[in-house]
Amino acid sequence: MKLKKIAGVLAAIGIVAPGAAMATNGYFSDGYGMTSKGMAGASTAMAKDTFGGANNPASMAFVGDRLDVGIDWFRPIRSVERTGAMDPTMNGSVQSDSNDFAIPEFGYNKMLNASTSLGVTVYGNGGMNTDYQGGQLPVGGTCTGFNPAGPAGAPYNMLCGSGKLGIDLTQLIIAPTVAYKVNANNSIGVSPLIGYQRFKADGLQAFQGFSSDPSHVTNNGYDSATGFGVRVGYMGKINDMVTVGAAYASKISMGSFDKYKGLFAEQGGFDMPENWNVGIAVKANPQVTVALDYQRINYSGVASVGTPSTTACDGVMTPECMGGVFNTMGGSNGRGFGYGDVDVVKLGVEYAYNDRLTLRAGYSHANNPITTRDVTINIIAPAVIEDHYTLGFTYGLDKSSEITMAYMHAQENSVTAPSFFNTFTGGMSGTEKIKMYQDSLGIAYGKKF
Repeated sequence: MKLKKIAGVLAAIGIVAPGAAMATNGYFSDGYGMTSKGMAGASTAMAKDTFGGANNPASMAFVGDRLDVGIDWFRPIRSVERTGAMDPTMNGSVQSDSNDFAIPEFGYNKMLNASTSLGVTVYGNGGMNTDYQGGQLPVGGTCTGFNPAGPAGAPYNMLCGSGKLGIDLTQLIIAPTVAYKVNANNSIGVSPLIGYQRFKADGLQAFQGFSSDPSHVTNNGYDSATGFGVRVGYMGKINDMVTVGAAYASKISMGSFDKYKGLFAEQGGFDMPENWNVGIAVKANPQVTVALDYQRINYSGVASVGTPSTTACDGVMTPECMGGVFNTMGGSNGRGFGYGDVDVVKLGVEYAYNDRLTLRAGYSHANNPITTRDVTINIIAPAVIEDHYTLGFTYGLDKSSEITMAYMHAQENSVTAPSFFNTFTGGMSGTEKIKMYQDSLGIAYGKKF
């Protein structure tokens, strides 16, 4: 309980911004720290700042005494449309109103001796946020069958719910980090991961009939949970030109969202998935460094995220399917968002223009975790981004302090599929498209001691 209160205070004062929306690689951020962001997240074999707790704990042994603090302006543009419905009351479109978010970051590192460092990284791990105004679908149509009470005579939202539609998920990780140089060129590190997350959902009344606990599906305000995991890492300088790195983060086992135990599988479970990354950085010449990373995020290991939103019994009227098909949200094997595991390849280039100015650019590609099977439920979390393009720079203010900036553009992507509602309306509910693009611009101050 004390940890939850401390993390809640950190969230309130802005260590993690309420409503942060980081749906990039699934719902993980594209990078952690402005140096990493300027290189599209390619940072596993780089030791530039104090975000080793998020990227590779072993890097902190090579960072020295340092402080980093920054903020990222993040602008995701999300929209949904439904067309071609035989019942025209199901056709409509809407764009999320919440588009601008400020995401702070913080890191500190201290060398205890020539071989050992002790530091901390505080960062927003990821998140999802949508805020669609209601009123797109008129009363008296198909939506009445899914939400008989209706929105008090007013039009329905895009998922046949009442009032505004959306979710707000924010995840904070505090990562104290110990790193040790085994010798002059090799280091290992470990970061205990202290996780905090906050969530709310609105406008999902049409899904209460699919839940084993209808009163805990939607419109219950914010709930929060805490949990623990660990990240371990290795970094090795093969020679003056080549550095390699690897890191592994366990699943962070989180407490349940009790207010939403009828929405998420495992009675409100929402763990943070395990992930790992490997990377190589090659110093092509004294000015140019090229970094290449591979990251794997195992969303399928979290039931509430990876379990499909559909079941084999949807729309099937056989005796073995009758009675249990609807009560399939919130259970141990309840419906989820259907995320597949994500593979991310990140390529970054760094160019030391002179003693003060370093320029960066990067590109990353991830597979889309959302397939056509799960488009409808992911209207509230359209994490369909695949490609990121980045630019950045660091400018030395003096011998011990610097400013780093990074810009990211995530190319628009979409997924189109028949509506989930078709299964229960004889194919009358049309086709849905969810889409998103993103921009971000961040600045950070770094101080060497």
